[in-house]
Amino acid sequence: MLSRTAASLVPLFGRLSVTGTVAPAGGSGTVLVANHTSLTDPAVVLAALHRLGVRPVVMATAGLWRVPWLGRALDGEGHIPVARGTARASAALDAAAEALGQGRVLLMYAEGRLPARTDAADSAPGPFRSGLARLTERTGALVVPVGQAGARRISSGSTVKQLAGVATAPLRRPSLHVHVGAPVRLTGDVAARTDQARAAVTDAWRTAAALVQVPVPVREPGRRSSPSAR
Repeated sequence: MLSRTAASLVPLFGRLSVTGTVAPAGGSGTVLVANHTSLTDPAVVLAALHRLGVRPVVMATAGLWRVPWLGRALDGEGHIPVARGTARASAALDAAAEALGQGRVLLMYAEGRLPARTDAADSAPGPFRSGLARLTERTGALVVPVGQAGARRISSGSTVKQLAGVATAPLRRPSLHVHVGAPVRLTGDVAARTDQARAAVTDAWRTAAALVQVPVPVREPGRRSSPSAR
């Protein structure tokens, strides 16, 4: 339901293009890891994956399950609530490992938060949390980096700006791009795995940002860059 809904709605709000592909999951499973920049980017990523024939199990904030109709739909499709900052957070990794063991493709957002900036520019992924590294160490799953760019031009900033962005997006129809990178087998300890995953997702994001020509900040975290022309 989530994938079909996203695939139907996203083209109304922007011009979506997709590059790359997701190979069939192996015995240890596949974890898709996407950068998180906007409240709307999960829909953009799901719409892109739907085009590629992939309907993933999504790890998402547990707050979504408090919406009655949505919570029931999410449970029915096997999506996984993440109760961040609570004793129940580790249960999400158990559920994720079980889904991978069943041959499902998993989608997660390793940053665990949105950027604090209020402008509409894209930027490189922020620090990753350790859950992805611990999950791959436990399961041996491959990581497939997913970079998306342009979703902040639908919604970003304050609540008022986000509502205005969503309301005007069908008229503006900003360019959106999702790039699926090559699979990565993470190695080493948790810190090393986390760094490898972030680097791979950053490369995928950079490809997406270049293809869609979205503006980026003058300086990305940890590296020099210049704004892309719109």
